[in-house]
Amino acid sequence: MPCDDEKPMLDVKNLAFSYTDEETLKCIEMLIKPGEFVALMGPNGSGKTTLMRCINKVMKINNGSVNIDGDDILSMTMEDIAKICTTVPADTPLDFALTVRDFVSLGRTPFINSLWWESDEDEAIVDKAMWDLGITKYSERRLHELSSGERARVLLAKGVVQTPKLMLVDEPSAHLDIKYKVQVMEILKDLTRRTGLTVLIASHDINLLTRFCDRIMLLSKGKILDCGLAKDVVTKESIREVFGIEVELVECNDTLYILPTGSTMNIQ
Repeated sequence: MPCDDEKPMLDVKNLAFSYTDEETLKCIEMLIKPGEFVALMGPNGSGKTTLMRCINKVMKINNGSVNIDGDDILSMTMEDIAKICTTVPADTPLDFALTVRDFVSLGRTPFINSLWWESDEDEAIVDKAMWDLGITKYSERRLHELSSGERARVLLAKGVVQTPKLMLVDEPSAHLDIKYKVQVMEILKDLTRRTGLTVLIASHDINLLTRFCDRIMLLSKGKILDCGLAKDVVTKESIREVFGIEVELVECNDTLYILPTGSTMNIQ
């Protein structure tokens, strides 16, 4: 967990973004300190992925500011951003002809300063990440030969070898069974504790987020409605408002779990 006197790793102020005349993201405020594991929780279509793309400058914001480790992204090149911030997508196209090792090694691209490929240091970073994530045995296999759970670990390894300070993780458990959902969250939690990495994860998998994340940000219709500890943010009322369903809350071993109990309601 971060210390109170640490400067923010991610500081977003009054961010707005729109694809059309109607704003997709509105007045987004976000402050995340080094070493935090923070959830951006909301339903499909709430703007989670778009917000991630605004943070890493893939999308150009209409208003506001985004600072990563004290630097305004508008003054940074995409290469500069890639050296401190990595994005882990939900999945990757299976038509990649690369081996697992070659794919993971792509994470070192921002740091390559010569005509040749990886240095000995790059190779060592790749070796360690693959070992830590348990994918060394898949080194020579192709991505399409792996299960969803194995590919999820490969994507994380590619992000880790980028040696970022901030990792943006977009729906990492979307296509995984429960074992691998938990495994991915355990890996991310361990990274924040062991390396001081800051992780912002976008997901609607409520029970995993309340169990593993330090704080929860509720995103609905392009606005952050609340932010704080799970016990303070995740309530029957907030889940009804954000997800449109009635739930019961159960606490077990100091972790809050959400059980759907009622019918869904149409949220426009």
